[in-house]
Amino acid sequence: MIACYRPKESKNTKDFIHCVYCQGLYNKHSLWKHIKNCPLKPKNDEGRKRVRSLCALKTPVGLEVSKAFKKILSFMNYDDVSRTIHSDTCILQLGEYMFNRMGSDVTKHDYIRQKMREVGRLLLEARKITPLRTMADFIIPANFKHVILAVKVVSGFDEETNSYRIPSLALKLGHSLNKICSIIESNAMMNGDHERADCARDFRKVHQARWNEYISAGAITTLKEAKWNAPQIIPFTQDVKVLHAHLEKKHDEFLNKLRNSKSAENYAALAKVTLSQVILFNRRREGEVSRMLLSAFQSRDSSELHEDIAICLSEFERKLCNHFTRVEIRGKRGRKVPVLLKPSLVSAMELLVETREVCGVPAQNPFMFARSGAMSAYRGGECIRRAAHECGIKNPEALSSTKLRKHIATMSKVLNLDENEADQLADFLGHDIRVHRQYYRLPEGTLQLAKMSKVLMAMEKGTLSNFKGKRLDDIEIDPNERVEEPDDSISSDEEEVDAARCSDIPETTAPADTDQACVSQKDEGSSILPKRKWENAEVKAVEKHMMNFIQTCRVPGKQDCERCIQAEPEALKERTWTGVKNYVRNRITTLKRKGGM
Repeated sequence: MIACYRPKESKNTKDFIHCVYCQGLYNKHSLWKHIKNCPLKPKNDEGRKRVRSLCALKTPVGLEVSKAFKKILSFMNYDDVSRTIHSDTCILQLGEYMFNRMGSDVTKHDYIRQKMREVGRLLLEARKITPLRTMADFIIPANFKHVILAVKVVSGFDEETNSYRIPSLALKLGHSLNKICSIIESNAMMNGDHERADCARDFRKVHQARWNEYISAGAITTLKEAKWNAPQIIPFTQDVKVLHAHLEKKHDEFLNKLRNSKSAENYAALAKVTLSQVILFNRRREGEVSRMLLSAFQSRDSSELHEDIAICLSEFERKLCNHFTRVEIRGKRGRKVPVLLKPSLVSAMELLVETREVCGVPAQNPFMFARSGAMSAYRGGECIRRAAHECGIKNPEALSSTKLRKHIATMSKVLNLDENEADQLADFLGHDIRVHRQYYRLPEGTLQLAKMSKVLMAMEKGTLSNFKGKRLDDIEIDPNERVEEPDDSISSDEEEVDAARCSDIPETTAPADTDQACVSQKDEGSSILPKRKWENAEVKAVEKHMMNFIQTCRVPGKQDCERCIQAEPEALKERTWTGVKNYVRNRITTLKRKGGM
């Protein structure tokens, strides 16, 4: 091969690429310099990055793929993996299959390149350690052992611990091999190659029968164990408020700067802040908002609220409808998800649209939050992460889009939403109500500490029967409360006497007389102090604040009893919180016996 500039030292042929315009052979490290000043370069070509991939695809030999798909390949990094992809027909067919399915969505092009590179890495590794040379060799049942070995090596399998360094890659490669097998089978059937089609079908049977044994089981176990004992971080409300205030301040600052000086730097600063605000306000997935299309924002519904619909809304809700703007974008799995915009965000986004071309954004860039001099968009996750560290909050790692979504879904339990309202919230967040309940509820560790521990404590104290018929939320047990000894409580004879005495009192008897007739247990430290009858003033004071617990048959906790004593310091100055609690418990026991409960 004769290069336009001969190297002083011997080089490998893969280090040289033909120019896409003049077909001259140049070193790949200096190709960009030639492309910049190539005499045959069209005048309307503004230049672009990754010229190596562009030139590699425009070689005289060429690739048997569509022109549109070849454009996607031209943006792939040019290295050993991409050269492996270009040399294998099956990987190219896999990429074109995915392009035919989702190529109309510009945001999926990176995903298509990523899946192709995963398979390319597998083939590159297989060529080093196995006799396999093409992906067609993978789809032969006799080579299944070699396939397993290559997948384990590329996924970082450790035989001693039976775990994977990258377990998700092992699972993804299994799906990709299944798709390649289907493509090879269908192509063989269309070409009348029944032997190759039968071979692909046999490989699928082997894959279905043994893949879980060799790969999936260990990879899934590794993924699950990695999540054990991992702290579930949820943002603090105060941190979210600080971040909101910081972004509002930066928003006003960068908005004025871009209006006064239309530069790429000011455009980028305002775009990043606005993107962070939209994600934070809507609790939307950062990828969805980052890939918002310019056409979606420009075609937003700005019509006034319909009169017939306005009748069904309150005055406050009608004002909110006129205040916010709604934009519909593509969400996960192709769902239509809404994004609500405040007037300040709309004005900032309109300014970004007006100044994008002046600030160096290519006209072909389809994204709302487009980057200057590139065909991509800013990444919302990075923008939020940078803003979280700048505002100086306590836990910036907790302020990611995923954790913020879990924060709103978890805190929504405070609102006690009914089924329909919870479904509306899940629909706005862009997922099914079943996903909302499974993944966006209170953390599992919190549930076990807060709910299940009450059952275990009641079993330990032997008081579980006292909470018969109650819900977990109604059970209140103080973890510091000591188990009462038999001689510290009322004897069974005394309880029977009290119950008989209370049962003889008519319903018209005043509450003070009823409580005076029923003597409570001794206060804490009763082994020293004698039993003391409850006075009328004490009964009225407790009944004033604790009647709700007595009527609902709920035993109050330590804090409830202490609040009662603090509210009535004069009347209950001789009583401790355990004395108040035992009094209420006796009242409940008497009511249950009287009612036949």
